[in-house]
Amino acid sequence: MAFNTLHSFHIPVMGLAFSIDSPLKVARYGISSVLSLADDKLLEEMRQYYTALYQRPYVPISEKQEDYRAQRVTAYLNLVDELVQEQLERVRQEEFAPGTQLTKYFEMLPEKLPLRKLYEQMLKADSQPYREFLQEKLRAAIQPGAIDVNIMTKLDKTNYSADGSPLPAEYSDALAALRGFANSTVRSSIVFSAGMNPRLFSYMEQFPCFLPNAQGEFEKTVIIKVSDYRSAAVQGKILAKKGIWVSEFRVESGLNCGGHAFATDGLLLGPILEEFKTNRDALKAELWVLCQQALTAKGLEIPAAAPGQRLTVQGGIGTAQEHTFFLEHYGFDATGWGTPFLLVPEATTVDAETLTKLSSATAKDLYLSPISPLGVPFNALRGTTSEQLTHARIDKGKPGSPCVKKHLVSNTEFTDEALCTASRKFQRRKLEQLHQQGLSEAALHAEEAKILAKECLCEGLANTASLLYNMGKKALSRPVAICPGPNLAFFSGIFKLQEMVDHIYGRFNALNQTYRPHVFINELKLYIDYWKNKKAEQLDTLTDKQAKYLNTFWQNLQSGISYYKELLPMLFSKDELEKRYIMLEELLEAEDQLLEAALVRVQA
Repeated sequence: MAFNTLHSFHIPVMGLAFSIDSPLKVARYGISSVLSLADDKLLEEMRQYYTALYQRPYVPISEKQEDYRAQRVTAYLNLVDELVQEQLERVRQEEFAPGTQLTKYFEMLPEKLPLRKLYEQMLKADSQPYREFLQEKLRAAIQPGAIDVNIMTKLDKTNYSADGSPLPAEYSDALAALRGFANSTVRSSIVFSAGMNPRLFSYMEQFPCFLPNAQGEFEKTVIIKVSDYRSAAVQGKILAKKGIWVSEFRVESGLNCGGHAFATDGLLLGPILEEFKTNRDALKAELWVLCQQALTAKGLEIPAAAPGQRLTVQGGIGTAQEHTFFLEHYGFDATGWGTPFLLVPEATTVDAETLTKLSSATAKDLYLSPISPLGVPFNALRGTTSEQLTHARIDKGKPGSPCVKKHLVSNTEFTDEALCTASRKFQRRKLEQLHQQGLSEAALHAEEAKILAKECLCEGLANTASLLYNMGKKALSRPVAICPGPNLAFFSGIFKLQEMVDHIYGRFNALNQTYRPHVFINELKLYIDYWKNKKAEQLDTLTDKQAKYLNTFWQNLQSGISYYKELLPMLFSKDELEKRYIMLEELLEAEDQLLEAALVRVQA
């Protein structure tokens, strides 16, 4: 498969349902998006919905069927692939007239793209025969956006048979999802997020679709989402030694993102991108040597040259200037825009009530929460119906959720089979244990709050599709949780797809009137707050190891600030001196905050 290079942005995976059918909304316009494979029940419901909508036969895949999880993944992806191809063919058949999808396809392309220039040439053509000739060339050049998929590697629970015995490893959540993708007809990428899963990475070797042919081409490619260069190098080498080529490293800000936030040790986005820029060619060369050795050991023909390897970046990007800077200064191939597209019904799936809350959300409505059962900080929106239901259960003396889907089970403190920390079963036992520890009233309340904060994200992040499309029983009573990044505070209202795309390319302004610092400053502030909170949590019982971590974090933040000071002349031109001075003041203020809160060094 070849990379789709029409657009220089993509729509990342969001939650479970928010981008679950984004390819069916945007792929016909050449825009790539990512859907989650975590919830097979949701995939099956979406397949049932779209087969009815497009008048296709629907044969249910029951949980009683062997390997039903992988089969559901394959069936949904095959349907999406088929429908996108049909959509694209209908677009090709339309006229180049105002308001058609065909016209919209070309109007949304970036101006510098040769295909966009050919479109503009067609519009200016003097003769009808020449115009029709160019129109046919344009129609032939149309290609869809990628139908990419995501597996969060940490979501890989063991599944059990009807008699309660554990199924073989290949039936675990992540491995079954990978198999379902591998067996599908889509020629796209699988995105691995949230770190390494050795079992999953090893399992990939069984599928030839991930290996290059003699021409260096793939049926399906691999994308690794990382938060720093070291993670990319480590995971890239592990896969290369198996003959698996990483076709893209997708760099995401550790904190300035939606969903789960995997903070670095104070390493900021700018210095991280600089490290990728400096080492890009060397990393690719090293990985290709390892990959060739593995392919040779497998007895496979070696391509004459290393396959392509893209770098993309996402997390908190909010202006065309930032988008362009990442591409031109760091040499990245594309950027990811997630949170702003939650305000675009033509691109994502958000129920009406939640969409209204998102469209008017301010900074105080967005927070780094403790609600994820995985114990990882989670960017969330205050006042969701999921939060309301969680508090209602607590008030009734019945905290916790029923835990039906079990995708986030991870705790074996009380049982051999893992429980979810948001479940009623776990919280009841944990609270009982807590009350037996003889804690002071203040300490007891603090520990209770940590336990009760967890929400059922399996349901909360999937229910928006049930509400929007009226799927399943009692759809109207289903609670919704949503995971926008902090960048949402600078966007208000509901937008058309073309408006948001034009915003990315500098042809429209979707920002509200709230002052918005540069993406680097926004992330820096988040990291300073994160460091301060970590320090406050640990200060009373600080160990040497914790002190070393906090000091390393502090030093990395200081280094990042110094880097940004040197970068200012490249960030803003001579015509933007005011913006340059404002950012310098923000950097100096951040530096002062760190100096005031500096941790006393602990001897190693």
